[in-house]
Amino acid sequence: MALGLVGRHTSGMTDDLAAVAALHDPVRRVLYDYVAAQGRAVGRNEAAEQAGISRTLAAFHLDKLAEAGLLEVDFMRLTEARPGPGGGRPAKVYRRGTIARTVTLPHRDYEQLAALLAEAVHDTAADDRAVAAAGVAGARLHEPGAWLATLRARGYEPYVDGARVRLRNCPFRQVAQAQPLLVCSMNLALCQGIAGGDATAELDPRPDECCVSFSKNKSH
Repeated sequence: MALGLVGRHTSGMTDDLAAVAALHDPVRRVLYDYVAAQGRAVGRNEAAEQAGISRTLAAFHLDKLAEAGLLEVDFMRLTEARPGPGGGRPAKVYRRGTIARTVTLPHRDYEQLAALLAEAVHDTAADDRAVAAAGVAGARLHEPGAWLATLRARGYEPYVDGARVRLRNCPFRQVAQAQPLLVCSMNLALCQGIAGGDATAELDPRPDECCVSFSKNKSH
């Protein structure tokens, strides 16, 4: 069994299991999914409204998610300052963490293997063949009209941003940090294969997001 999600830090299988266990509660799962999908800081009132629970209960569960390392906490003003005591006090807000957590039972280290293979490919100047292979793999996954669903199922978390479709998550983030040119090129080819003729993928890096974005083709 393997589970993957994004958290704040990694310090062994015990912490990863604890993070997964924190999502067993259905209310916490709803809150985590909502905060993760926003790509911005979310206040307690907003989270409570989306989950259909009280602000106090939302605060309790959000703090538990933060304790498990799945959310990061910050403070910021969400509204204009009001007159009187505490009127300008920053509110507690939550964002999804930025480091991946993966639980495999029994333990497997596929991430390390991927890093080693990426380094070997780079050293043997086989970059072009690796990129071509990624494109072929993406083309196998292509289903006309269903490319967004395929990206979503593979963990990219696509969202619409004006005329573009962006990807909130990079499934290869850890390996990409070690071999950015190779991995991002392969990722671009994979994404273009998945999109097929429905959209055009381009390298368009933004902080804390995938390096690829899409422009929809006019016929689709």
